[in-house]
Amino acid sequence: MSTEPSYPTGLGTSDAKQIRLLGLDLSQDLMGKVGFGELAFWLVTQQRPTPSQVRVFETVLVALADHGFTPTAIAARLTYLSAPDSIQGALAAGLLGGGSRFLGVTEDCGRYLAEALAGHDGELPTDDAGWDALALTAVQKTRSERKFVPGLGHPVHKEQDPRTPVLMAVAAEEGLKGPHLRLFEAIGRVHPQVLGRTLPLNGAGVCGAALADLGLPIDLLRGFALLARAAGLLGQIAEEHRQGTAMSMYLNIDRNAVYEPPAE
Repeated sequence: MSTEPSYPTGLGTSDAKQIRLLGLDLSQDLMGKVGFGELAFWLVTQQRPTPSQVRVFETVLVALADHGFTPTAIAARLTYLSAPDSIQGALAAGLLGGGSRFLGVTEDCGRYLAEALAGHDGELPTDDAGWDALALTAVQKTRSERKFVPGLGHPVHKEQDPRTPVLMAVAAEEGLKGPHLRLFEAIGRVHPQVLGRTLPLNGAGVCGAALADLGLPIDLLRGFALLARAAGLLGQIAEEHRQGTAMSMYLNIDRNAVYEPPAE
């Protein structure tokens, strides 16, 4: 009996002549035949997605790729300014900024909706009135706990996040507008009567709902947001390389810093 340790994996392996991925020959079966979004979905689930699932999934990736000079982009640019020999460091700096305020909302919203659905006693609603009632219960509970509903509100898009209706429409067109998206949509309708004001359903939240409806693991939803943002950060670094702005950012802050000695 062998005493050598074993390390099982169903993902990739290689030998002198071949690379195998997901049980297939990488060069013969996948390269030039499978898109990156499709492969990313496949790697996580170990099930090949349908064309409809790929379309919704890639719509999410596009929605989350880049939003301009966000803190994650600024972190990447400033790191590249400091260490232009380390693109991996600049990318990592931007990705490390993906947390509860930026990018993390995707996972937070997906988890919130999943927990609300799991806590529902009985059959899921079949009409808007039923979804509204379920959403109202969830929002009221969150308000009573003095917490925020993830996915509500946006610092720039005060009336409507332009990504939200597009992703809702794509999911509906592909027959993948499931319970998470329907509950999120209902939250958008009922929250004003609880909060006393109307907030938009933001893009990060609707992306979390869409990913959850695709059956992707809730605990990994932030990872998909980071996957999308990696492309955006690489674009930010490329632009910084062509026409740098990070030095101006640094100098503007440095020259306008106000020194205040510690109080005795």
